[in-house]
Amino acid sequence: MRENIYITGHKNPDSDSIISAIAYATLKNALGQREYKAARIGTVSDQTQLLLDKFGFEAPYLLHNVRTQVRDLNYDKPPILSSAVTIHKAWEILEKDASAQMGLPITDEDGRLFGMLTSGDIASYEMRFVENNRVEKIPLFNLLANLDGQLFLDNGSAERITGELIIALPGAEAEFNSESIVLLGAQPEVFRAALNKRVRAVIVCEADIDRTVLADFAETETTIVSTPYDAYRASRLIIQALPVSCICNREQLVSFHLTDYLDDVREATLKTRYRSYPILDEQDRVVGTLSRFHLLRPNKKRVVLVDHNEVAQSVPGLEQADILEIIDHHRLADVQTGAPIYMRNEPVGSTCTIVTGMFQENGIMPSKKLAGLLAAGIVSDTVMFKSPTCTQRDRVLAERMARHAGVSLEDLAKEMFAVSIAAHDPRETLFSDFKRFQIAGHSIGIGQITCIDSGEVEKDKDRFLEIMHKEKREKGYDMLLLMITDILRAGSLLLYSGDTETVEQAFNVKTDNNSAFLEGIISRKKQVVPALSVLWG
Repeated sequence: MRENIYITGHKNPDSDSIISAIAYATLKNALGQREYKAARIGTVSDQTQLLLDKFGFEAPYLLHNVRTQVRDLNYDKPPILSSAVTIHKAWEILEKDASAQMGLPITDEDGRLFGMLTSGDIASYEMRFVENNRVEKIPLFNLLANLDGQLFLDNGSAERITGELIIALPGAEAEFNSESIVLLGAQPEVFRAALNKRVRAVIVCEADIDRTVLADFAETETTIVSTPYDAYRASRLIIQALPVSCICNREQLVSFHLTDYLDDVREATLKTRYRSYPILDEQDRVVGTLSRFHLLRPNKKRVVLVDHNEVAQSVPGLEQADILEIIDHHRLADVQTGAPIYMRNEPVGSTCTIVTGMFQENGIMPSKKLAGLLAAGIVSDTVMFKSPTCTQRDRVLAERMARHAGVSLEDLAKEMFAVSIAAHDPRETLFSDFKRFQIAGHSIGIGQITCIDSGEVEKDKDRFLEIMHKEKREKGYDMLLLMITDILRAGSLLLYSGDTETVEQAFNVKTDNNSAFLEGIISRKKQVVPALSVLWG
């Protein structure tokens, strides 16, 4: 199953942005599309948190970016072998499992990466026996398993077998010594000679063990095993009884985590020549492998944008994601998509109004607590219906949701706009609802604070301006504005860092110490941005 489809509002989200994401995810899930998840890309403001607490909702999931990660790839999931598995068993898996052809991850007993094994590693290991037929420290347990063998005599001194493999052809007795591992058939005299020479082990192939010979060597230290396989096959199986831990590659391993970004992975793979790279989870346990061809067509993260359609205001990495829908009430901006999408852009005062209308169109009545939250979102973004962006539709749907929730819109407005911001750091307050715009080649940043009594906020005017001047300088803005919107006065105190003449011409006011009160100006998108656009256009 693919990851969730994230529904997210803009950076520095206001109440409309957070609530519309929650509500639209609820609507989608109610219609049977259970993969939608509300998200946010910024801190929840005090006003929004008050509303979430009031109506019993958790803040949406914090989405840091939508860059493509390793977890988004259709990576391979080959068998993941323990380092104790025999070479023989690993070879069988490499032959049968297509996903293992590029390499098998080898792990320790905790599932963490130990090494990587390829068919080339096994071939290189076996080629060594062309000139040297010596085996080192083969676990007896593995030997018996590979040979389908029966242990006839073992004094407990040989948990691991080391020695030179010798197939008992005529005259081979002369080569026997204490380091020999002798493979023989129904050859009682050779069997006796091997025991006389105190060889390390005797492997009796396709024959019964001569018990009359065995009776004469009851105290022997030689390990004696029988197997149904012929001597040649038995010799190969003995060689392959070694654990893969002894031959897998453990040097200069390059691995990736599920959370690694595709850009970084591509760069790392260009510097190496491995055919396969292990993938680790958050606990460093191996979960799969990837090869270069997996990087060609990754599954992108999927998002729905609400309350914005501008790249500068959206989640980082948006260019790497699939945008499925846009639900918004702002001007059309610069978001581009690779395919046609569903877009709903309406000239209303709140995205919550659009989402509420979509509930109605689908014949679904929101729960009482969601209805209250939607009403609050509409009231917040329309500034209690005083914003010039407000429409009759906003008012009608807000009132309908309020009735269903059993709340008063007037009381709700007083409660949400009375949230104190005096105790907050001025910088935090300035950027709590902040948006960046590109207007006729100019970079503009506009913050907005909505309150019932602007006097309390104006006390920090000098500090706000100090922060704005510094931000403008460091971030390369052409102009920074802060709207301190007073509901009771039906206007905004405008603080600015930038050209005074531009502000005075755009808003037809006289400024004083980088500030001016704008009568009737309470909308950033419908009054402030258009005024600057006309001047610079």
